[in-house]
Amino acid sequence: MKIKTLEERKKLICELFQDDMYVPMKEKELAVFLRVGAEDREILKQALTELLAEGKIEISKRGRYTIAQPKKEEAIVGTFISHPKGFGFVEVEGQPEDYYIPETKVYDAFHKDIVEIKLLPGKLGKRQEAEIVKIVERGMKQVVGTYEQSKNNFGFVIPDNMKLSSDIFIPKERSKGAVDGHKVVVEITSYGSPYKSPEGKVVEILGHINDPGVDIMSIVRAYELPMEFSEKILNQAERVSKDVSEADMAGRMDLRDVCMVTIDGEDAKDLDDAVSLTKEGDIYHLGVHIADVTNYVQEHSALDKEALNRGTSVYLVDRVIPMLPHALSNGICSLNAGVDRLALSCMMSINEKGDVVDYQIAETVIRVDRRMSYTNVKKILEDKDSELIREYEQFVPMFCEMEELAKILRNKRRKRGSIDFDFEETKIVLDKEGHPLDIKPYERNTATKIIEDFMLIANETVAQHFYWLEMPFVYRSHDNPDPEKIEKLGLFIHNFGYHIKMSKEEVHPKELQKLLTKIEGTPEEVLISRLTLRSMKQAKYTTECSGHFGLACPYYCHFTSPIRRYPDLQIHRIIKDHLRGRLNGDRRAINGTHIKESRVEHYQAILPEVAQHASKMERRAEEAERETDKLKKAEYMQQHIGEIYEGVISGITNWGIYVELPNTVEGMIHVATLPGDYFHYDEAAYEMVGQVTGRKYKLGESIRIQVYDVDKLSRTIDFRVADDEREEEDGEGNAETRSE
Repeated sequence: MKIKTLEERKKLICELFQDDMYVPMKEKELAVFLRVGAEDREILKQALTELLAEGKIEISKRGRYTIAQPKKEEAIVGTFISHPKGFGFVEVEGQPEDYYIPETKVYDAFHKDIVEIKLLPGKLGKRQEAEIVKIVERGMKQVVGTYEQSKNNFGFVIPDNMKLSSDIFIPKERSKGAVDGHKVVVEITSYGSPYKSPEGKVVEILGHINDPGVDIMSIVRAYELPMEFSEKILNQAERVSKDVSEADMAGRMDLRDVCMVTIDGEDAKDLDDAVSLTKEGDIYHLGVHIADVTNYVQEHSALDKEALNRGTSVYLVDRVIPMLPHALSNGICSLNAGVDRLALSCMMSINEKGDVVDYQIAETVIRVDRRMSYTNVKKILEDKDSELIREYEQFVPMFCEMEELAKILRNKRRKRGSIDFDFEETKIVLDKEGHPLDIKPYERNTATKIIEDFMLIANETVAQHFYWLEMPFVYRSHDNPDPEKIEKLGLFIHNFGYHIKMSKEEVHPKELQKLLTKIEGTPEEVLISRLTLRSMKQAKYTTECSGHFGLACPYYCHFTSPIRRYPDLQIHRIIKDHLRGRLNGDRRAINGTHIKESRVEHYQAILPEVAQHASKMERRAEEAERETDKLKKAEYMQQHIGEIYEGVISGITNWGIYVELPNTVEGMIHVATLPGDYFHYDEAAYEMVGQVTGRKYKLGESIRIQVYDVDKLSRTIDFRVADDEREEEDGEGNAETRSE
């Protein structure tokens, strides 16, 4: 039968393929079966091509055609975050909203498990509801908690992690001799079910709950932070030469006669960056010199594998957990004054507008002239300390020029829209046993800003250089914020008379910088700054250069801290391979045998995993640092129960009001304890509103509080409205009642 049109032929093919008797055929077999003459073969081919494009038919690897099968929905896989009340949430990477898992749909999932979920009809607020259908991978192998002995022949471990809703059952023979009050690490042997507690065995006793340092060590173990280095790694670090040899310096640019200094905190031991500066006419010649750690940490060595595994150094309130052994970080890799050191240097020529007009990246050998502290440089530049000016006389002109250049670079960043969150940071001072004595502000002064500005411009310059070379690289990326969050921020700041311009549902960082400039010095400054920060996404390491929103720059990387960050170490390897010509051309041959892969292919293969792992380890370190700070702040406030402070309302939720004190300690006034009324949270206005009196508690509002209770285990602090303010509110309420 002669088919006249293409559409008719397409319809006939679909009908044939849907027939139960149809056996998958190749194109030639179809032509014979459909009696398609040679003159119509092109029409048949076109019909098959279009049906494939429309998704109506499929072709196998062997070239046989069939009707398209309905595609199975891709499984949704994410991380389960449990809640003490039994329900939980599943976070899926790349999705802004998580999924709500009702208690009856959690089944036997455990906190941090990787799970597969199925969507359910219905929502909890904005969250889509789902149920867990499969445990893909167990997320927690160990739990840290407090051991309690039962009168019977077993014990329980109460987890430190408040998200874990049930205790861990410990058979007597698996208790390792733990007694009441011991902090222990438990290996989970059974994850339990809705009707049965999880079970485990004690693998480590950290000490008694009241022993010095045990509280911090519990957090270290809970986050699985590796404390000790193996003997093999320590031996490898010790074997590294203590001095720079002539062979080490061969082929490097010699900068030992260039005047340079390190500027760090007084107690810093790992000095990985030095700076130099001269000025000719209106051009500043800035050198940022970074310790060449890769010279001592060879790729694939035990040291390198351990550094990759750790990802970053972790700075806890009472200790530093380093990425590299101290023999390296405080020894040959530390840019100590008066000794030869190997470095990677980024030398930039910068004009008075802050533009980098020329630069060179090189392997160098340097010799730092003086070790300076932030405090002393600040005293020279800000306080004009005559004694220090005399002591460092030869360096003072360079410090003055550094201050000039830093201001130029900072102003240029501000003009392009770089967002500068100048929050007051604090340092928690501990005694010898780890108990908090004081919480002091950490000063951000002229000297700290100089180093910050110089490191930023070096990181930008290196990132831009390698972006245009189109080589595999690790960038520091910060994506644009979600439009919904910015829109919500815009609605809130409108109450204060401010606004943000948005274009095509996007905001330029300059708009946020303008906002921060406008609120500078106002009562609402801290509040709006914090809300602006919360509306932003988290920076991460990527192999794609997608720009840095917060810094308002298209190219950015981490180049300046290879002692404490693995991505910087990885970047140094790429830079050295490039400088030595190893990233050019195709695969090389040695003795007629081709190398298995070129260095470019090698980096293309490993960098995605390096970037992802480094981002994950960075988040882990930040969480552990935050938890140790919260722990010591709670312990500090235990000494001040009953005392009254002036604070600022920093957050409002359905369950209460968060208040931040001037020393950065944050506590909560539970909604049930708010005086004189029944209160509800007005989410649109960010206010807690009294249903009878109309009394409002607003974000950013000052409030007098009394420290009511502290729970060191959960690291929470409870406040109450201070009696004098409570009396004033009661008086106002009575007056309003009488007037009505």
